[in-house]
Amino acid sequence: MAYETFEKVEGIIQGINRGDSCCSMTVSLISDSNIVNVVVDGDTIVIDNVRLRPGMRIAAFYDTNLPTPAVYPPQYRAELVTSLRRGQQVLLDYFDDNLTSADNSLQINIGPMTNVATLNGQQYTCSPENSELLVYYTAATFSIPARTTPQKVVVMCQY
Repeated sequence: MAYETFEKVEGIIQGINRGDSCCSMTVSLISDSNIVNVVVDGDTIVIDNVRLRPGMRIAAFYDTNLPTPAVYPPQYRAELVTSLRRGQQVLLDYFDDNLTSADNSLQINIGPMTNVATLNGQQYTCSPENSELLVYYTAATFSIPARTTPQKVVVMCQY
């Protein structure tokens, strides 16, 4: 899957309503004082299979190449959803052989306490360089690129 066209919307879940079918739902988020609707269906990847509920802080990634309806509030079809803890940030990007993101916004250092896993939660035993990574972190330096030792890294393996 080509993750380079993915954009993130982050916020607190205000409400969850049934979608167009019994297998989909519309999640209403408060994001930067605005409401954004995210459609979650059976094809949406939900990291750790977490049950979404009101009050939860999430990040939803959608494909900018897919058409979106011209409605207010904006509505996106989520390809990937993950829950976030207080103060936690997440970045989905390609990381090179120096573990620097393609947009040069973040460089990661894999520490002994960093949980490196595949999308299905299995331990990833190889080096994560030159891969698409979903990186969870809290504190980062103010340098360019920012540097951090993430708590968790999900390697988006290409099959």
